[in-house]
Amino acid sequence: MTVSSSPSHGRAAAAPAGTRRLVRTLYASAFCDEFVLLYPVYALLFSDTGLSVGRQASLFALWSLTAVLLEVPSGAWADAVSRRLLLIVGPLLTAAGFALWVLAPSYGAFALGFVLWGAGGALGSGAREALVYDELERAGAEGRYAHVTGRARAIGIAATMSAMGLAGPVFAWGGYDAVGAASVLACLAAAAVATRFPEHRTPTRGGGERRAASLRAGLADARADRSVRGALLLVPAVTAVWGALDEYTPLLARDTGVAVETVPWLLLVIWAGATAGSLLAGPAERLTGNGFAAVLAGSAFALAAGGLAGTPAALVLVALAFGGFQLATVLADARLQRRIDDTGRATLTSVAGLGTELGNLTTYGVYAAAATAWGHGSAFALSAVPYLVTALVLAGAARTTAAARAARGRQRRRPS
Repeated sequence: MTVSSSPSHGRAAAAPAGTRRLVRTLYASAFCDEFVLLYPVYALLFSDTGLSVGRQASLFALWSLTAVLLEVPSGAWADAVSRRLLLIVGPLLTAAGFALWVLAPSYGAFALGFVLWGAGGALGSGAREALVYDELERAGAEGRYAHVTGRARAIGIAATMSAMGLAGPVFAWGGYDAVGAASVLACLAAAAVATRFPEHRTPTRGGGERRAASLRAGLADARADRSVRGALLLVPAVTAVWGALDEYTPLLARDTGVAVETVPWLLLVIWAGATAGSLLAGPAERLTGNGFAAVLAGSAFALAAGGLAGTPAALVLVALAFGGFQLATVLADARLQRRIDDTGRATLTSVAGLGTELGNLTTYGVYAAAATAWGHGSAFALSAVPYLVTALVLAGAARTTAAARAARGRQRRRPS
């Protein structure tokens, strides 16, 4: 793919009038997508229904498997049809899945609900990032991408935190039925908001053969261009593990010995850290490779220490870790978007998403085995290892790049 030109930070300083509707809609969509009262309690719903940690892990694996199977086809579809349409349909599928969970709580209903949720998520994955970047680029404001998407993620996390704060009293009032109904309404609101996304691109039509050719060309360019390949691999490397750990934070919190009603409040602490990480994305966009590696390494150590401590206060360390991982996730996505062109943007973004889902699947399996053998705290600590490895790889690549630049500099200074 053609590498997008570097944005001008001066030009990105203020939002052009043409982007205001896009930004407002993105922020509203991010809030509605994440204002789901089931989030802090659905792992508890599974447990109270009698599901073991292993069966819960199998549900999470089914969720990821659905996304794996649909991720790239949905990205190619988003490059061929209206991306806005997919952002409307996705939340409707998720709403149907949540309704199933509370109307007929059972392993089968949970499984079908996760399939619907996975399909809904796959439709939005790649489509949203591609739509936002292309609309910003059309307005000459692509340099705002990390800032805007970081804010959107922060708003989404704030919505999650608000839902966590409300989940306790709503659950105390109406149980799982009440939090489930509120979650379905949030998804319907997300679908309604998505109808407001501006979209000026002309879809690339021509059937599945043309879309497959586009995908093959994109992958070939990714293999040939080291910077595109590296950006493509970095997204799942920083996103997959902590994205899977998200599902187990309620169980980690409950293992500290607090009452079920207190769990959502502890999760607020964790997601406050993730919110801070999102808000730092704009200022941190110019981090060097060594700086990126330091963020990952520091977050990994905080995650391990927070998981092993096993106390409510130690969840502050988990919050710091999630903040670092969220920051790295936004920056990795921004680096990828800058390196690919608009014709196959959703497709290649979905390829990165596919890598994330495969990483999620691996994490669910490893986590289930570790948590069963040693408990949730130890499983969280073990999950820090991939981030330390990624940090070492990034630091090594930074040293190699610096050495190559120094060698070129010395060569230029040699007298002829």
